[in-house]
Amino acid sequence: MSLAFAIDSSTAIGEPFKYRDNSSRDALSAMSTITKLRTLRIAERPNLIWVEVETDEGLIGLGETFRGAQAVEAVIHEQVASQIIGQDSRRIDAISRQLLNPYVGFQGASAEIRAASAVDIALWDIKGKRHGIPVHEAIGGANRLEIQAYNTCAGYSYNSDNASRRVISRQDAPQGPYDDQIAFNQDAGRLALSLLEEGYRAMKIWPFDVFAAATGGQTLSLADLKKGLEPFRKIRQAVGDEIEVMCELHSLWGALPAERICRALEDFGVFWVEDPINRMHDVEALADLRSRVRVPVCGSETLSGSTQFRELMAANAVDIVMVDPAWCGGLTEARKIAAIAESHRRALAPHDCTGPVTLMAGLHLALHASTAIYQEVVRATLSTWYRDLVTELPVIERGMVQAPVLPGLGTALRPEIRLRADATVRESA
Repeated sequence: MSLAFAIDSSTAIGEPFKYRDNSSRDALSAMSTITKLRTLRIAERPNLIWVEVETDEGLIGLGETFRGAQAVEAVIHEQVASQIIGQDSRRIDAISRQLLNPYVGFQGASAEIRAASAVDIALWDIKGKRHGIPVHEAIGGANRLEIQAYNTCAGYSYNSDNASRRVISRQDAPQGPYDDQIAFNQDAGRLALSLLEEGYRAMKIWPFDVFAAATGGQTLSLADLKKGLEPFRKIRQAVGDEIEVMCELHSLWGALPAERICRALEDFGVFWVEDPINRMHDVEALADLRSRVRVPVCGSETLSGSTQFRELMAANAVDIVMVDPAWCGGLTEARKIAAIAESHRRALAPHDCTGPVTLMAGLHLALHASTAIYQEVVRATLSTWYRDLVTELPVIERGMVQAPVLPGLGTALRPEIRLRADATVRESA
């Protein structure tokens, strides 16, 4: 049945609409009631949690978030469920505003905000499915139908068991052809060649992380600085300027060593330095650092809410805005952050190094947002455990990520996930 309606010709200016028949009015007022919330997590990936939102239409939306899965599970069932079950799933912005304003836990990407993010992603998945369109169309339409990928050079178990902080040695043996964290520590030049052969034109590495623990990130010796620069030298030696290189600093450093690293990287033409200081919400310190160095500054996957990002950009603290839809408040809030980035003429680059549903959500945002320039991917996880969890993954052709064409997010959990022996499934209705 068409939802179109017309104003009766007798309606005067300033008077309420008069519908030609009641069917249009009824169709517009019909609810899509949220009837159930379900969470799923598996012991093999202890940081990941998925949220399914069901409606009385028989639609199921899928969301995801990362870190503190058990805490998020508790928030979903002990706080969120009672707030949104019975509400109209079409009122996404209203639900987002409600969930992003807990009495405590609203500052930063807390368990409350991560839970709200997962629910919001699921609601957009439902909206796309209801109308038979991809999420990038549902949130306002695509500005592009493909976007350049950069490969974050992580390994197969990165972020699964604290491997992201593990010291990589020259003796470590790779687990497969895409064990890129070992590769950038052992032979970054050969890694760059490998990426170019697959069509990637950008890569991200973090060779300075291993030196932060010794001083709590407060100092960095000249000797360690030179060791950290070695992968960048090898990349430029092997491929010249054919590939863009980003440097991730993971919010591990004080202002002084962060400035030392940034200045040293200027000679290698890095595309950005990401999250250079600890406490990336310290806008004044970040803006001061940016004013002192010539490398572009990117931040920050760790922030949440449009207010924090607005303050970041108003202070001219970043050149590139990185947003994670599973941490910042969901696609509703990410879309607002993207609009702020556009108004400040700042590039946008959605984050993914956590899970396949977040990747799909970020991709839809990257296709929609006018100033988006990259979508982060990890070829190690795309080729292995991501595909074991979901039915569809982004298609990458010669380094360009293609727009999903299926309704909603364009992916779903594989049915066998909830049947696994290590699965924890919990429902609220």
